[in-house]
Order: sequence, then structure tokens, then C-alpha cells
Amino acid sequence: MSWLEQTIRRYEHARWTTDDNRRVFPFEWGLEHIGGRRDEPDPRGFLNAWVDETLAHSDDWFATSPADDYVLHPPENGASGGRVLTFTSQIASPWAKNNLVHARFFRARASGPAVVLLPNWNAKWNGQLNLCRWLNALGITVLRLSLPYHDMRVAPGHERADQLVGSNIGLTLQATRQAITDTRRCLRWLEQQGYTRLGLVGTSIGSAVGSITIAHDPAVRAGAFLHVSTYFADAVRTGMATMHVWEGLRSKVTEDELRRYWTPVSPVPYMHRLSETGQRLLMVGGRYDPTFWYEFTDDMFRKLRGQGIRLETLVLPCGHYSLELAPFAFPAGLRLGLFLFEALA
Repeated sequence: MSWLEQTIRRYEHARWTTDDNRRVFPFEWGLEHIGGRRDEPDPRGFLNAWVDETLAHSDDWFATSPADDYVLHPPENGASGGRVLTFTSQIASPWAKNNLVHARFFRARASGPAVVLLPNWNAKWNGQLNLCRWLNALGITVLRLSLPYHDMRVAPGHERADQLVGSNIGLTLQATRQAITDTRRCLRWLEQQGYTRLGLVGTSIGSAVGSITIAHDPAVRAGAFLHVSTYFADAVRTGMATMHVWEGLRSKVTEDELRRYWTPVSPVPYMHRLSETGQRLLMVGGRYDPTFWYEFTDDMFRKLRGQGIRLETLVLPCGHYSLELAPFAFPAGLRLGLFLFEALA
């Protein structure tokens, strides 16, 4: 192991230990969140049939209509804080707070290119604002979505977004579907404002949400995604940041079972839809990433190239958290900005 890799991995572990509020929750099938029964006598049989049906009719499962209650609120902390857009989520989760969507609007121009920005899991309200401002400087308007169970949407009694990635099989499926339909409602609002050259930017779980969204929404011309993986379950099972989630799952389901059950919220099954659409992708990975292992990132690259998709890639000698640090943030931000500037021109 090189000196650089040792340094990166030490930093990643040190950064991971700064969060002391991770909790292991008990396993639940949670089938009531995806149209089943809480007391289903054969949950495995139900899920196997449900996965086949959902993959075959994913356009229906992710179908989204515009909200009828979009409200754009005054700027936060002056104009530099962006205005806040709220609307009701299409998915009704068990928590009312989570069903009111919040997004921060950073206008560059009154029309032209615009992106929906999808942050990482447990991102803070002020996370990735520098990225929003960098894209604004390039003339790209940004609508930064707070994902389900984040910020003002956090469930009572929780400090983290434990429902978006958790040991409840069905709730994780519902929450990720909610993130995708919320994203599409953001896209519809941007269209209503006159933005027609649309893109997506996603980080970590945001990249999974964005990848599935672009595969189901032809209005999106391009997606730029930082930290990518093939299957949702494999990232959760192996990742350092999700060790506590896998701890609540591993005694109840096998690796193969979890991969199958969470396949409908994994990018891989849908990427072939981009092979003839002309939609463009940029994917950025960290070679020493202990949260999204590089072997899964590289597998994603190979699968997409094998399907003839318009893909550009950038691999940096960094990890998950360290991508936001100098010097790695500079080439990643520059490549991402120039890619979107060209793709949405």
C-alpha cells in the first residue's frame, strides 16, 4: 500500500469517527411501505414477485406529476443563501414533516441551463453550497434538493436520515423512490420557470437517485455524478459509512437476497435505457474510497461502456470524504462544471 493510499485511508477513518450518532436499528421487512402487509406470512415470496413486477413497470413506479403547491420563499441570509422552494412530496410517508419537500434555489439566469443538485446521505442544510455557487458562476442555475428525512424533513426522534438507508427493507425502498419522485417534481418546477436545458448533479446516494432519474426522465440532458456504485445493497453491505446499517440486516437476509430486494433502487437495471437517447454522463470516483468501493465504481464504468452509453469518467487518488478536499476538489469541480457547461449549452 502506497504512502498516499495509507494517508487517504487514515483520513477517511478519522472523518468517519467524528459522527457518534449512528444507531443500529432492528430489522424490519416493512412491506406495508411498498403495498404489502406488515404481517405478510411469506415476505421473501412477496418481495421476489414485487421486484419482478416493479422492474418490469418502473416507468409507472417512478411516474411523477408536477406539484400543485409550489411556493418560492424569500432568500435565506441574504441573496447568497438562495431562496427556498417548498412543495408536497408525491409519496406520502408515515411522517408529515418528511412529506414537505425543501429545496434551495440559486438562480444564475432567468432561463437557460439548470440542474437539480442531489447531496450525499446525511448532508447538512449548508452542504455543497460552494458547488452551487461555482455552477452559478458558469451561468448554470441550481436547485439543491434536501433528500427525504434530511434537514427539516428529519423524522421525530432521529438525528440522521435512518429511513433513507436503513435496516427496514420496504421503508428504504419507499424513501429512495420518494427521493426520485421529489427530484422529478423539482425538474417540473424548473420547466415551469422557463428552464429547458436540464441536468442533474449527485453525490454518493445522490448519484444513485440521479442515475435512476435520468434513465426515466428524457427531459434531463446530462448527469454528473460523484461516487458511483452498481447495486445499492453492495454499497451498504461493504461501505464504511453504512457498517451499522448492515449490522441490523446481516442476520436476517443474505447478501444475494438484499441485492435482489433493493435492485429497484439500484442504477444498474435501468442504465441500458440511455444507450440511444443521447443523454450524457460524467462519473467521478475515488480509487481509495472505503464507502463506495472502487471495484463497484469500475464495474459501473465497464457496464455502461459495454452498453454504448455516452460516458465520461474521472478517477482520482482519493476516498469518499476526501474528494471535497484540496487538491482533489479542484479537478473534480473543474471537470464537473465544464462538462455541464458543454452538455447543457
